Amino acid sequence: MGLDDDAREYHRQEPPGKIAIETTKPTNTQRDLSLAYSPGVAAPCRDIAADPESVFEYTAKGNLVAVVSNGSAVLGLGNIGASASKPVMEGKGVLFKRFADIDVFDIELDIDEVAPFCEAVKAMEPTFGGVNLEDIKAPECFKIEERLRDEMDVPVFHDDQHGTAIISGAALMNATEISGKDLSEINIVFSGAGASAIATARFYVELGAKKENITMCDSSGIITEERVADGDVNEYKSQFASEGVGGDLADAMEGADVFVGLSVGGIVSQEMVRSMASDPIIFAMANPDPEITYEDAKDARDDTVIMATGRSDYPNMVNNVLGFPFLFRGALDVRATEINEEMKRAAAEALAELARKDVPDAVVKAYGDDPLQFGPDYVIPKPLDPRVLFEVAPSVAKAAMDSGSARTEIDLEQYRERLEARLGKSREMMRVVLNKAKSDPKRIALAEGTDEKMIRAAYQLSEQGIAEPVLLGDADEIARTADRLGLSFRPEIVDPDDRDVSAYGDQLYQLRKRKGITSREANELVRRDTNYLGSVMVKSGDVDAMLTGLTHHYPSALRPPLQVVGSADDTDTVAGVYMLTFKNRVIFCADTTVNQDPDAETLAEITRHTADLARRFNVEPRAAMLSYSNFGSVDNEGTQKPREAVDILHEDGEVDFPVDGEMQADTAVVDDILNDTYEFSELDEAANVLVFPNLEAGNIGYKLLQRLGGAEAIGPMLVGMDEPVHVLQRGDEVKDIVNLASVAVVDAQE
Repeated sequence: MGLDDDAREYHRQEPPGKIAIETTKPTNTQRDLSLAYSPGVAAPCRDIAADPESVFEYTAKGNLVAVVSNGSAVLGLGNIGASASKPVMEGKGVLFKRFADIDVFDIELDIDEVAPFCEAVKAMEPTFGGVNLEDIKAPECFKIEERLRDEMDVPVFHDDQHGTAIISGAALMNATEISGKDLSEINIVFSGAGASAIATARFYVELGAKKENITMCDSSGIITEERVADGDVNEYKSQFASEGVGGDLADAMEGADVFVGLSVGGIVSQEMVRSMASDPIIFAMANPDPEITYEDAKDARDDTVIMATGRSDYPNMVNNVLGFPFLFRGALDVRATEINEEMKRAAAEALAELARKDVPDAVVKAYGDDPLQFGPDYVIPKPLDPRVLFEVAPSVAKAAMDSGSARTEIDLEQYRERLEARLGKSREMMRVVLNKAKSDPKRIALAEGTDEKMIRAAYQLSEQGIAEPVLLGDADEIARTADRLGLSFRPEIVDPDDRDVSAYGDQLYQLRKRKGITSREANELVRRDTNYLGSVMVKSGDVDAMLTGLTHHYPSALRPPLQVVGSADDTDTVAGVYMLTFKNRVIFCADTTVNQDPDAETLAEITRHTADLARRFNVEPRAAMLSYSNFGSVDNEGTQKPREAVDILHEDGEVDFPVDGEMQADTAVVDDILNDTYEFSELDEAANVLVFPNLEAGNIGYKLLQRLGGAEAIGPMLVGMDEPVHVLQRGDEVKDIVNLASVAVVDAQE
């Protein structure tokens, strides 16, 4: 099947469409229903009647946007009517929810005239926190937005006008910087004079472009003062009328610095591109076919052509999804009365700044593993970059507060944390650790210092103030890689070929001389194996923590720190723990990486260590010792072991958290089973620390939970070490390195 048939099947699958309504509160009992509806619902109704602002406290209005259209200008399909526009409006709702966790009702109005359309939308103001106007033809769209913005007290935003303006404006700021041009001096040519083109031209002026340097063309050619006088153009086009003689698009493009295409495909030739000024900027944004193809524009010149399109299969995709979800997120969260120019500019500037930062591995993978680095082929972030939410929305919220549009003030740092929590529980949990780490950064050795991911992680750790990274390895190679990646930092490097590391060799010899190692072998190890070098640096106190494992098998990476650093004084047990985050809960799984067949004492020690780890994430531990038996229902050597571990922990006066078992996995995590069937249990709530009876069960269990349960995994985190050391999994991403480094810093602080 082709794309069209695939799309039809996608939409008609049960249930038809792309959106649904779900409840956010329990509805399982008669009491739940009496609270959700009659008679309990009367109480918040009375409160809202007395204080209208409390509607944001009691209802979903503060997170609800209306996507409204009459279907008069749908995509490239034209005036197809209200009903036919519904799949697009539902799709808009999907994007709002997916990228900014905003709920949407799509509303298709069979109204073409401005006044009745506005009256219908205005009448719905009590329902919504904001209104997104969509796919309404010009010039009616200008009149509708202007009137609704004046008459409504919630943000009204016509995305077809302003979305492209904001996103392409961010790209233009970066493109002019790369090409060495001044925004106030460049000549800009527009192909197209519809709603999007006019709004984009206006926005470029807001950013610093000169209105007199903008030439706008419609299907009849250059819009001139003479054409305005002849009544040939409407009032909205006329504001960008040029003085002097007219001409066609080819005439307008001659000597221009920037081409902005918001018209139709295939109307720009290579010859027209060659006529432009040096290092031209070409935004050919007609969809699905741009005014000139990416290949033709690039091939037309020998100098640098910065090219953007509206397509995802080429660099620099100008996509409105980079704008509207995050604009509304910021506006809703400060209860803004409008989305004003200051807020739009803040969004564009935040997007431009984000494009200059190192790109997460997950984003690179999502777009085919091609390098993404600030430059001619990367002037705008990718839509799937999760950082857009907590970069753009806070900037918009701040601009709303600064400009007087906001009705409530928020703490921006706390707000960023709430936004990260919207992206998943793991981000919320890691924010706890990241904040702790930033309060007192520690020196951390990155054993595989020449690896590109380690260098990128070191840059982020340094830039964010999480840790003071020390890269181990060839200094020249590290410097070359950092330069190639465009990372403007000079980390501390320990290069065993350039530095005298004999003192570390001597220390390793003293630690291992009765374990079969000679002095010569010890010195050779610290010179050629950075895992040993890093381990000795941790042991000697020259660094506070260490990370390794990215390019090694787990056992071989773990061996040097176990031999050199060893376990803490009060334990012989080291264990691996994964934190699994679900939508509304967090579970710590142990042991998943180290102990193959632990005895009861070892299981007890693993539980103590894992409980301590949970508290570093501000989680109060409730531990369950897992088995295939529930509290003695099966009695054999295998089930006795976790039962004995529970007895050991219960007899330990220093254990200050609830622990019980042995129990089956569903008993441990389902409140109803735990409390209704086994009311005698020490756990009054579902367990959040799961201790598996052996390594095989632990490794299988956490991977099933992760893959089938949709959990995000952070780890493995080593617990029980004498000094903070963590071993990564091969192939971990930069964010995993940063996360584990943050955990190591907090370990070192404690």
